[in-house]
Amino acid sequence: MLATAMLSYGCGRTQTAHADGKAVKQDARDAPDANVIRFVKNPDIAPGFQVNDLEGKPLSLAEAKGKIVLLNFWATWCGPCRAEIPDLVDLQKRYADKLEIIALATDEEDAGQVHRFVLDSGINYRVAMAPDGVRREYGGIAALPTSFVIDSQGRIVQKHVGLNDPTIYELEVKAMLGEPVNAKVEYFEDNGQIFLKNAEKATELPGVDFSKLTAKQKAIALRRLNAESCDCGCKLTLAQCRINDSACPISLALAAKVVSQIAHSGAAAATAPSTSAKPFAPDSHN
Repeated sequence: MLATAMLSYGCGRTQTAHADGKAVKQDARDAPDANVIRFVKNPDIAPGFQVNDLEGKPLSLAEAKGKIVLLNFWATWCGPCRAEIPDLVDLQKRYADKLEIIALATDEEDAGQVHRFVLDSGINYRVAMAPDGVRREYGGIAALPTSFVIDSQGRIVQKHVGLNDPTIYELEVKAMLGEPVNAKVEYFEDNGQIFLKNAEKATELPGVDFSKLTAKQKAIALRRLNAESCDCGCKLTLAQCRINDSACPISLALAAKVVSQIAHSGAAAATAPSTSAKPFAPDSHN
């Protein structure tokens, strides 16, 4: 994914995407595709939710309909999350009438402590605690920060995991507003990058080598990887786990085993003697 900096240490658990802020921003600017922004083709509707913000006021995604929404899953204890706050504050200030940033505090137990942090940090956008149900609806949130970009029609058009270059957010906002941008806009199919349920559409998976399989074998392997569960505790299929947490050694090993089994079964079938033809038998009349 564009401008993504993610290190996920453990499958099915929220982890901080550890990264140095300055290094990540510089890498994003220096990357060959730094002037490319990507949106999902035929995006899905963002799951709705109704919570109370830290002021006790009702907060829902529906309230922001007609605006672009940046839904930010974060935590006070997450270094990269804290590092991006000034940029988000600035973005909210400059696009106040057209952009709604909603921050959901994740893996936090003390709402009062989060509220004090918000006040001390000068955060100018709405913040609420992230209910478990909302986290599940948005794919489990494997690393922090994770931000979903939602268009004015309420559809998720992009997802960023890790500390993101703030210029990317602004380019995306301006492009969705129809303003000129100094960037190329590309579109991609969601094969699990946004919603894990779409993993079944993927033709490649992180870390999985299909190069030794025929096209037919690869199709069989992908079906199995989308049907068999990972044993790491994530409660996902192997395909979903590879997409959700590419660092998971368990799904990596299990996926490799599936591919190996299919490759060897194909090789065995190719070398086995054919049983379809009748064996030669001497003519008994000779």
